[in-house]
Amino acid sequence: ADLVALELACAATLRDALRASGLLERHRLDEATLRAGIWGREQPLHTPLRAGDRVEIYRTLQVDPKEARRQRQRQQRAPALSGNRTR
Repeated sequence: ADLVALELACAATLRDALRASGLLERHRLDEATLRAGIWGREQPLHTPLRAGDRVEIYRTLQVDPKEARRQRQRQQRAPALSGNRTR
C-alpha cells in the first residue's frame, strides 16, 4: 500500500487528490474506470475533501476470496492424498 501525504487547496476534490498524489501515473491507473473513496466508502471523484480525509483507491479482485480459499485447500490436500495411497 502506498501512503502519500498531501496538502491541497480548501476546495479540492477526490479527483484533485488522486492526480496530485502521482499514484495514477505510478501504477498506470485509468481515471475513467477508477474506483476510489474516503475512509472506506466509495465516493464519486467530484466529492469535496475535508481536512484529514483518507483517500483510498479500490482495485477489482483478481479472484473471489472464497474461491481463492478453495483453491488453496485443493492444493494443500492434493500432495497429502497422492502420497498416502495404500493397496
